Amino acid sequence: MSMSFMRRDGRGLLLALALWLLALAAPPVLAQAEPGDEPVQRQLREQTRQRGEFQPGEEIRESEQVRQREQVGQREQTRQRERERAGPLNDAPMWRQARSGEAFFTTVRGPETGVLIQSEGNTWRQLRNGPIKQYGSALLLVVLLALAVFYAVKGIIRLHAAPTGRRIQRFSVFERVVHWGTAITFVLLAVTGLAILFAKHFVAPLLGHDALGVLLVVGKNIHNYIGPVFLVFTVLMILAFARDNLWEASDRVWIRKGGGFISGEHVPSGRFNFGEKAWFWGGVAFLGLIVAGSGLVLDFPNFGQLRVTMQWANVIHATASILLIAMSFAHIYLGTIGLEGAYGAMRTGYVDETWAKEHHALWYEDVKAGKPRHS
Repeated sequence: MSMSFMRRDGRGLLLALALWLLALAAPPVLAQAEPGDEPVQRQLREQTRQRGEFQPGEEIRESEQVRQREQVGQREQTRQRERERAGPLNDAPMWRQARSGEAFFTTVRGPETGVLIQSEGNTWRQLRNGPIKQYGSALLLVVLLALAVFYAVKGIIRLHAAPTGRRIQRFSVFERVVHWGTAITFVLLAVTGLAILFAKHFVAPLLGHDALGVLLVVGKNIHNYIGPVFLVFTVLMILAFARDNLWEASDRVWIRKGGGFISGEHVPSGRFNFGEKAWFWGGVAFLGLIVAGSGLVLDFPNFGQLRVTMQWANVIHATASILLIAMSFAHIYLGTIGLEGAYGAMRTGYVDETWAKEHHALWYEDVKAGKPRHS
């Protein structure tokens, strides 16, 4: 009996010992927090993480996060390999995306601020540095060369008869102020504008890039501030001289005889001949207003203009300016060294009676008859 009991008691003791060891090896049961007891739950989770243990479902969440991080790393490695294939240290894919015209997020406010690169800008640059510069410079040189040849052949167009000493008023004080205001602002704009367009091809090789930079900064500021003043004088010029530049029957004769520049004949005309009228309407009124208007678009870029608007305004501005400068060469030539007495007329407002009869006979007859001038 005693031996049987000891055997049975030994098995029971062994069974109790095994259960006790299993209890020690099993993971501790977490205390169940009451609903809403979020701080306690967070503390228990943190304790299990520190022991390297997980709550049910934690293993799945952690493995998912690891998988996502691995995917992100793989995508970045793929992009890096693409960049390396495009070229060392060249982020070509990013720039291709930026050039696509798609709008991205930027902190700058205004139209098109999300478009990082506008590919149409390359087209504008090629047009400006290509045909506008090439054909524009060729046109200006051809006009200057033609005037030089004309001066070498014809010289100064002088009066046929001797001056009488009797003077006739040709321009009022207001007309002269308006004319000189328009002329001075135009010359400043023409010089600075040509410098902005062409100076880097001449100044930089001769004086260096530092001198070019100073020239362009000064020229750009003069150009920007004088532009609106030129517009004001241009409008005043149109108002002052429009009526005297209307079509007359004598203009048909002037056109047929080419103004008499080749034959030397003085073709009768009113206060202004057809050549002067062509300069007034085609140069001052038409091209002058286009140049001034497009210049204002460029002067004030903060009124919601898109970049394509600014680019077209620049193309129009440069093209019209070159045409206006080319036409002005002929006007300046005749108003200074080309035609005797022309410069004095605008400087003093008066011309000799002989000059009036030979160049503007119909106007001279109206003045002698006492007819009032339109202006």
